[in-house]
Amino acid sequence: MRYWIFGIIAGGFLVSFQLQNPFTQTGNASYYSNKFQGRRTASGATYHKDSMYCAHKSLKYGTILKVTNLKNDSIIIVKVVDRMGKSSPHIIDLSMAGAQKLNFVRNGIAKVKVEEVIPIPIAKAD
Repeated sequence: MRYWIFGIIAGGFLVSFQLQNPFTQTGNASYYSNKFQGRRTASGATYHKDSMYCAHKSLKYGTILKVTNLKNDSIIIVKVVDRMGKSSPHIIDLSMAGAQKLNFVRNGIAKVKVEEVIPIPIAKAD
């Protein structure tokens, strides 16, 4: 099964994201607390609560993920920039912006489906 998602990325490139079957996971998601604002992540990026970032236990830094809230079908696209502890009961930690878009800030935890997205450049926009 393949889905196509199109979007304009900064720099004027039109990019298509082709969802294939390389990685899929279902489980609970949580989000970073505000105390991490401005700190460095494991990849070296600076964490900003309004960025679409996440932490995962094993995926490579820079991996793009589609995260779906299974309760309300909200969908976001995030980038892996941090590492979670192996003993965490959650499968992913999202930035505050990601948690807000998935509508689970009040609950603190949400059942989600995580799918790897493979970016494929299509054409340069004029």
